[in-house]
Amino acid sequence: MTQTSDPHDRSTAADDPLCQARRDWLLWLKHERRLSDHTSLAYQQDVDAFFSFLVNHRGEALNLHALAQLTAGDIRAYLARRRAGESPLSDRSVARVIASLRSFFSFLDRRRGLINTSIRAVSGPKIKPPIPRAVSPEAAFELIDLAQDNDSSWVGARDAAVLTLLYGCGLRISEVLSLTGMHKDLPPTLRIVGKGQKTRLVPTLPAARDAVTAYVTVCPFVLQGDGPLFRGVRGGPLRARIVQASMVRMRGQLGLAESATPHAMRHAFATHLLQSGGDLRSIQELLGHASLSTTQRYMDVDSSQMLAVFARAHPRA
Repeated sequence: MTQTSDPHDRSTAADDPLCQARRDWLLWLKHERRLSDHTSLAYQQDVDAFFSFLVNHRGEALNLHALAQLTAGDIRAYLARRRAGESPLSDRSVARVIASLRSFFSFLDRRRGLINTSIRAVSGPKIKPPIPRAVSPEAAFELIDLAQDNDSSWVGARDAAVLTLLYGCGLRISEVLSLTGMHKDLPPTLRIVGKGQKTRLVPTLPAARDAVTAYVTVCPFVLQGDGPLFRGVRGGPLRARIVQASMVRMRGQLGLAESATPHAMRHAFATHLLQSGGDLRSIQELLGHASLSTTQRYMDVDSSQMLAVFARAHPRA
């Protein structure tokens, strides 16, 4: 490969090993990893920018042999350049760049026999998970009531039942939509199989049982035991995107923020339990979190809300 500021230029010979490796890697991302077009493009741009940097940084032709000789210092120099540019990268973008490079070097290792472990020595910034955004108790009740009022047909009862299960039981939308006709008489305790096939027991409130009963009573379709409990308007399984679209309409009607999503109802379940004195370990079990650290994020929500109340109410705040 000739030394150029664009080492992957189309004018380069088609049989250049590095160019061919790059093309094969992009095909692998698309067809085997099945990454989205957006993610694949981001990975491609990260690696291409890295190639261009290396030509100037090392002052030599770029080829597979040169990549095999790279050090962790070369990679850190590239990240430092991206951090100090006119449009410096955020911590999240730096983490993505490192993921892009790791993907490419891992591909070279497995498919080209080129081993360079330098990228493993480069650690990315710690990304703090975003604080869950929960709707207020008042907003949760308003959303449930509005779902019923927005549609006088059975669809309104259906949507109200779905939202009640999200908020009243802390279920994920996928867990709600996985319920079958066997659950049309909702029991006091639900056995839910969540992420990672982790099973948990979730108590159901009378309000949730009443909402499901109200929906089942007016649903025009036969709810067989092994069929989906919640149906679309044509009788097929209700899809998550339909629930999400309904939330978009309702939050517009109520003037709620874009963070008011179906998952925000689950966050509300956890946050409001914590505010009422629930302990983290119990909330972890109810939510089906594998790690207590995931549940601890709700403490940040609770603390931020308490600080906001303090700032508004305390005379010396």
